[in-house]
Amino acid sequence: MKTHTNCIYPHDTNIQNFKHTRKYHPHPYHTMIPTPNRRILTFTAVHPCESVSITTLIDSLIKITGEILSFKSKHFSTNKRSVKETLRHVLSLSIIFQEIRVGSIPSGRTFPSSAILSLSELHVVFQKLKFLLQDCTREGGKLYTLINSDQISAHFRVLTRSISTCLDTFPVGSIDLPEEVNEIIYLLLRQTRKYEARPDRDDKRALDSVYWFFNLFENRINPNRDEVVRVLDHIGVRKWSDCVKEIAFIQEEITTEKNEIELLSSLVGFICYCRCVVLQGIDEEDDDKNEEENDDDLIIRGLNVDDLRCPISLEIMNDPVVLETGHTYDRSSIAKWFSAGNITCPKTGKNLSSTVLVSNVSVKQLIQSYFKKETGHKSKKKTSVPESLAAEEAGKLVADFLAGELIHGGAREMVKALVEIRILTKTSGFNRSRLVEAGVAESLMKLLRSGDPTIQENAMAAVLNLSKDISGKVRIGGIGGGLETIVEVLNEGARRESRQHAAAAIFYLSSLGGDYSRSIGEIPGSIPGLLTIVKGCDDYGDSAKRNALIAIRSLLVQHSDNHWRVLASGAVSVLLDLVRSGEIGDGVKADSIAVLAKIAVYPDGMISVLRRGGLKLAVKVLGSSEASQTTKQHCVVLLLNLCVNGGSDVVGALAKDPSVMGSLYTALSNGECGGGRKTSALIKMIHEFQERKTGPGLERERVRTRLVI
Repeated sequence: MKTHTNCIYPHDTNIQNFKHTRKYHPHPYHTMIPTPNRRILTFTAVHPCESVSITTLIDSLIKITGEILSFKSKHFSTNKRSVKETLRHVLSLSIIFQEIRVGSIPSGRTFPSSAILSLSELHVVFQKLKFLLQDCTREGGKLYTLINSDQISAHFRVLTRSISTCLDTFPVGSIDLPEEVNEIIYLLLRQTRKYEARPDRDDKRALDSVYWFFNLFENRINPNRDEVVRVLDHIGVRKWSDCVKEIAFIQEEITTEKNEIELLSSLVGFICYCRCVVLQGIDEEDDDKNEEENDDDLIIRGLNVDDLRCPISLEIMNDPVVLETGHTYDRSSIAKWFSAGNITCPKTGKNLSSTVLVSNVSVKQLIQSYFKKETGHKSKKKTSVPESLAAEEAGKLVADFLAGELIHGGAREMVKALVEIRILTKTSGFNRSRLVEAGVAESLMKLLRSGDPTIQENAMAAVLNLSKDISGKVRIGGIGGGLETIVEVLNEGARRESRQHAAAAIFYLSSLGGDYSRSIGEIPGSIPGLLTIVKGCDDYGDSAKRNALIAIRSLLVQHSDNHWRVLASGAVSVLLDLVRSGEIGDGVKADSIAVLAKIAVYPDGMISVLRRGGLKLAVKVLGSSEASQTTKQHCVVLLLNLCVNGGSDVVGALAKDPSVMGSLYTALSNGECGGGRKTSALIKMIHEFQERKTGPGLERERVRTRLVI
């Protein structure tokens, strides 16, 4: 037998791939291979390799028993008696392993192969047992494990019987162990052989209560509060933040589990009811965490995905690095560029004195946040509609309760109700519809004039979310003075966040149709208020500016009368100065040029843009290597609108600039600016002007020469 190796596991493909995908430190005492994305109650254990040394195997067993015993201090929402018995068995086994390590291995005697085989099988059992204990104490999985308490009991029973099988094949007589240790082995063998794990009586009572709650929900009946609290205490859900974790976990299960989606949806409805109706108050630490997540959300919302693409491969970067010119590329792409003999910066063409690559940590974090955000959006969309009658009716009960709290609750209850409404309406169209039916829109509009900044901000955020839904838009717009109240918050909101939410709400409300857009535009402070945010007063970030810009553009698109109002507000100067500043992100730049392009659709808008240097600025941005495809697309539309309304004078000014045609052809050949239809139209206008001015023969020769060059 080989006893020299320190490897616990065989070198299979999965292990090798894992080393390349996550942080992995080879160590002889690893107790199990980490399993990213492991489904709950699935145990992917790996058998030790055949040539493992007894020392390595025992050391690994001692380590994993210590990890298992550390669960003794944790809370288990189900099968507490089985957990207690199992940990007692593991404690006895740890004594046996310690005795083998200290007493038998140093003696130098050859260890029987049957003993190594038995211990190896125990190692596999312990891996699965550790996974099981992890799942029973997993954050957010407490209600789920209660629902699956029968299955968990079966796992404990199977694993305990497996321990018995391993001990039964262990050659006690062939190993020099103290008599008391042998007695422990025999005792363990008897206990594990006849062990019958069953769900605790309290587990069954709590489980029956949960199913009874589902029945009550289906009949639109509120369950007894004390009984709900008893179940929550049993599983260890005692805080508002605990409910948030439970909901997030079950929703994630819904995205992957297709067979139990009705049950899982009912669980979400129940725990959401508990969070909104049963539990009092919101954890301060969780509230702070939500603020941090909202800040991150704003950063991602203000980010253009084109900024994350490598200029060489045009794919989102995996490992962004910076050259000495300050430009960022994906490491693999720029390495290929250098290996081809190039010692220049691909974007600027400048010769490099050094090809040292420095990791761009900031961009890498943005990419990670972007993908995390995208993944979160996908899973939320899949769980926004209840898949069971219990969940649907529980949602109606919650909506009625929150609507009542806004009217009859005290200040503390009102703030909590606002936070709940803000969360419920953020991603779920079902919740938005139910809350509108319950009449919360009217209460929210009244609270927008509250002198409490917290109440006003949460109410405005909830109105914003309701305005994403057709029924919410109609209800908000139909409230007398409702639009005026939102514009009032836009200009005079107590907090910057409130004003930002108001700008976004105006965008959603204006997108409903021309009548709403006309009404919003007629309110004196609407467009100036949006421009105040665009100008950056009160240090608004890119996300806030983009909200205001798309709201202005929506007002222009939906109703023509808003055109002269936007012009009168001085928007052209503000937007051109913003683009010239160079202190904004590409997303804000793109949206600013998009608004200018819409303004230039009309002759007076075209004149205003031209008089303030908009033509020259658009050409400069179009030729910039740092502008994104979206920004260049809006530049082309702006130039085309200026040419259409300005005629030959504007086209002639463009034709005099030698850089224009090169930028347009580059954009066209790179597939930029959409499908290229507007780019082709602009090129055609310039060609026709040049032909009229210089004659067709000379122009054809010039074009042919340019193409050859």
